[in-house]
Amino acid sequence: MADSVTSLIYLILGAAGSGRREILVDLIEEGLGPDARVAVMLEAGEAASPVDAKLPNVSRWQWRDGDIEGELPADATHVFFMASGRESAVDQIEKFKPWLDAQGGELARVVSVVNCQLAEKHSALLAWYEACVHFSDIVLLNRREGVANKWISEFLLHFKKLYYPCVFETVKAGRVKNPALVLEPQARRMTHVFDEEQDWIVTNAAGEEIDEESETADDEELQAKPEEDPYFVRRSEGGRRLKELPDIKRFLDA
Repeated sequence: MADSVTSLIYLILGAAGSGRREILVDLIEEGLGPDARVAVMLEAGEAASPVDAKLPNVSRWQWRDGDIEGELPADATHVFFMASGRESAVDQIEKFKPWLDAQGGELARVVSVVNCQLAEKHSALLAWYEACVHFSDIVLLNRREGVANKWISEFLLHFKKLYYPCVFETVKAGRVKNPALVLEPQARRMTHVFDEEQDWIVTNAAGEEIDEESETADDEELQAKPEEDPYFVRRSEGGRRLKELPDIKRFLDA
């Protein structure tokens, strides 16, 4: 990537078949100016779509030895990195952050697309979408045809009660109301994993978290470490994540 260009990166989350590529066409055509040099990165396993012909400068990234392999397109001012729609968003974001740092791109926003038809049909997927929303600045409700208004209201209320700061918008016929607003590079996500300055946690010798301003004995051994996102925490035995997610592939292939 040319040193003179720092690309704005948009990470796009969502299940396969959610209509993410149709939405990208709308965001790019209606939300960016004529001077924008746009590129789209799709995961190698994502099935081809007729919509791909409408997307500019499409390339593919892939997994290699558990890491993301791919390079930001040279001279692109805006890059839309579409995560695999058949894998855990948490696993991908854990690898995406160091990849992005190594590439030298700047994260503009994380956008999640919700397949309302799929989520309504499988209530177990709420936990999968909770993870996506946790990392997102914008959440777009798509595939709403035939979905009960009551379900959509309850879905939105669920996150409102949890005080999620991200913005929720509806999609109609592959279009959003205000593409420029969706693309505005303003962080509204719950996670701090992408923050330039990380919060630190201080613990005593027993591993108990303590307040940095609280009084401690002079000889008390303290340890400081970066705060870990709750979705990244793993169990001490077995290494499984503390917050386990349903396997999205099971529901897509049902």
